[in-house]
Amino acid sequence: MNSRYIEIMDTTLRDGEQTSGVSFSASEKLTIAQILLQEVKVDRIEVASARVSEGEFQAVKKITDWAGANGFLDKIEVLTFVDGDASINWMVQSGAKVMNLLTKGSLNHLTHQLKKSPQEHFEDIRNVIELAETKGIQCNVYLEDWSNGMRSSHDYVFQSLDFLTTLPVKRILLPDTLGILTPSESYSFVKEIVDRYPNHHFEFHAHNDYDLSVANVMEALRAGAHGLHLTVNGMGERTGNAPLASTIAVLNDLMPECTTAVNEKSLYSISKLVETFSGIRIPANKPIVGESVFTQTAGIHADGDKKHNLYFSKLMPERFGRQRLYALGKTSGKANIENNLRDLGITLSDADLKKVTQRIIELGDRKEAVTPEDLPYIISDILDSDAIEEKVVITNYVLTHSKNLKPSATLQICFGEEVFEENAQGDGQYDAFMNALKKIYIKKGISLPMLTDYTVRIPPGGKTDALCETIITWEINGKDVKTRGLDSDQTFSAIMATQKMLNLIGIPEEKVTPEPLVDVLP
Repeated sequence: MNSRYIEIMDTTLRDGEQTSGVSFSASEKLTIAQILLQEVKVDRIEVASARVSEGEFQAVKKITDWAGANGFLDKIEVLTFVDGDASINWMVQSGAKVMNLLTKGSLNHLTHQLKKSPQEHFEDIRNVIELAETKGIQCNVYLEDWSNGMRSSHDYVFQSLDFLTTLPVKRILLPDTLGILTPSESYSFVKEIVDRYPNHHFEFHAHNDYDLSVANVMEALRAGAHGLHLTVNGMGERTGNAPLASTIAVLNDLMPECTTAVNEKSLYSISKLVETFSGIRIPANKPIVGESVFTQTAGIHADGDKKHNLYFSKLMPERFGRQRLYALGKTSGKANIENNLRDLGITLSDADLKKVTQRIIELGDRKEAVTPEDLPYIISDILDSDAIEEKVVITNYVLTHSKNLKPSATLQICFGEEVFEENAQGDGQYDAFMNALKKIYIKKGISLPMLTDYTVRIPPGGKTDALCETIITWEINGKDVKTRGLDSDQTFSAIMATQKMLNLIGIPEEKVTPEPLVDVLP
């Protein structure tokens, strides 16, 4: 099949910046422009609207200075207006050489916004384009609200096109300004135009108000569109524009008759950069660039991948500079965990793997996900627990912490068949827990060891829901002994470490005289 080259214009710095609350600085715009052209390799970028602000002017000047020195000046485009010589003068001063002239693509806009006849509007357009040509500025033309124009003022749209195709216009840009089109309309409207003007270049500009932007893009290309306008992360006014990453993936996988110059491996890095500069977070499930889109969560999927890549598709993460992950949580199976252990270079026996799997499932019930960084902590906790015979069990506890009241704890503990319950206050929740525990051990005639050190740590990069490992050092029979607990709740992890200590000291057969209480570190 003969391939057809599709021009990609990225308009993140112009249309994308119309996302509510987003304003890029001049240096941020320059950085994004450089990466889009040099690494992502889009064909052109639309960087600003003329006459918006002094800051916008300075940003465009920075970009054109760099582009001129590096052979990219003809790829820098600016939205301009039918305003006599005002936009043209702005273009000349900024150093930009390509303008995208915004004209009215529907009779509704022309009548109610400009209050002019088609002939008056066409004459104004002619004057601007002729002036631009004398200044050495290349002209493309937008038909604003073109999609509504095709629906409600079809004759006017073709009257405009008949006029524009007689002028020195390089590209005619067809925007679905309000994101109203269906895929079938995108196809039929574009096809009618391409068929009628076979010697002219038409580009499709989709918005996403009905979440149909990528589908509409596919149909516009199928109808013969020569170029597309896209934005990083689908940024743009209201619901945004057709997203760059998703559209490129669709073209490469589902429309082999269309080719572009875009480098897939750079799509994720530009996405993260724009996320940082814009402050607009990427949804975790956003195709191609979302954090979780190449993560298998269900154990059965990980098992299928292991056996014959059963859950792989063309959307391989390596294409986009990413890697496949296997989530750890309550739906994890053995295969998920084995994949993560392999990446860490850890091998476990079947028995230990089963215990680790069960522990991850238990943690997953209380926490959204267990990270690969948590795994060494979990394994250490499991192996530590295996070395201790469990005869003492803390079966229940309640901890309270209120403003202007001392923290309190009520706990229940089993020594074999014996059950004890106590409550106490303390300087903190764990201190209150230990004071209640001491009361029970006094009744048993057992002296608790001295707590000499208390350390809390979380895995590198851990978040507020990260697993928490508490390591407590006790003085037992003149020696320092460490026990550890692991949980997403810090106090519970300390209680787990304490339970391990209780099982280490065991239950003496005979009652002994208790020693004085030892203060516990908070």
